[in-house]
Amino acid sequence: MDQKTTNPDPGDNHQNMESLLAAEGFGNIDSPVQGETRQGTIASIGVSQILVSIGTKSEGIITGKEFEAIPQDVLAAMKVGQVIDVYVINPEDQNGNVVLSINRARDEASWKEAEERKTSGASFDSEIIGYNKGGIIVPLGGLRGFVPSSQISLTRKAGISGDNPDQKWSKMVGEKITVRVLEVDRERRRLILSERAASTETRESVKDRILEDLKEGDIRTGRVTSLADFGAFVNINGADGLVHLSEISWDRINKPEEVLKVGDEVKVKVINVDREKKRIGLSIRQLLDDPWSKTVAHIQVGQLVEGKITKLAKFGAFARLEGDIEGLIHISEIAEKRIEHPKEVLKEGDVVTLRVLKIDAENHRIGLSLRKVDSTAYSDMDWQTLMDQMEDDGKKK
Repeated sequence: MDQKTTNPDPGDNHQNMESLLAAEGFGNIDSPVQGETRQGTIASIGVSQILVSIGTKSEGIITGKEFEAIPQDVLAAMKVGQVIDVYVINPEDQNGNVVLSINRARDEASWKEAEERKTSGASFDSEIIGYNKGGIIVPLGGLRGFVPSSQISLTRKAGISGDNPDQKWSKMVGEKITVRVLEVDRERRRLILSERAASTETRESVKDRILEDLKEGDIRTGRVTSLADFGAFVNINGADGLVHLSEISWDRINKPEEVLKVGDEVKVKVINVDREKKRIGLSIRQLLDDPWSKTVAHIQVGQLVEGKITKLAKFGAFARLEGDIEGLIHISEIAEKRIEHPKEVLKEGDVVTLRVLKIDAENHRIGLSLRKVDSTAYSDMDWQTLMDQMEDDGKKK
């Protein structure tokens, strides 16, 4: 009987190989892949490296720059046996080690969280940890997110003052903040956050709240947001108020640009609050010393003064007094008889003695009279003025 030769089944070889690997401790090996994040258990912590068991024959290693990059507080809290996330930098280096990183694992987890939050639109609470010239820095996990100035809430933005980043943002460091993820770009390591998107406030709601709090006479600090021919808009605590051209300066100006520019920080006085029309009237000049009042301090009603006629109009004549103050002689105060026009009695350039009839400090107006210069109604005042003048002359001698 012929003896038959049987060929081995290929499947038997495969089973034998698996058995051999298992016997040598290589069974169920899940080989690490570069760029993946996986969990491992700390096997040992040395002065310059950490060994982490990640299910391979040998432990993975965290050493060199990756070890040095671990924050000291994180390193101090690590213990043997602790389960941590690690990132595979190299599945096998020249020494056969799996090179790992803790920081990159945290970084990866943070980017993943950022992408999930952007997709969901969910807000999260954090803290302002820094700033640059364009806005503030807010962390998300191990990442540094950026909140541009345009994305800071109106309420927080209302408190900004100063011209440089230190003046604008430094006081905010350490403050709590709620933000939403607007943009995630891993390649450019760009993470843009927004406080405004996370807030339920609107410009109108902010203005309504401020209108409720404001009252006439309040003094606030604001910032010029825009200029128009008729005045300047100043933002106070998130709401714009108008400083009319006449309320910018005591000096006569033709345009706000002569004394203000956008971005200027100014003190303003609230002179009108119209809650129905949602309008706020402000004044800058009412917080400044009125030079006109100082100039006319030596003038009193009834006093005789010398003036130079500067302009004739149908209703009267203007005269410039000492100190470059201009007063009006109404046509009814020019002559005893009725005249149709001041030119019947006066001409520009005439220097005449006039009587002060009225001083309107609020409107910066002085009423003068030519016909009452010799009025007996003021004889006592004129006599006393003459006596005072003679006494002063005597003291000078």
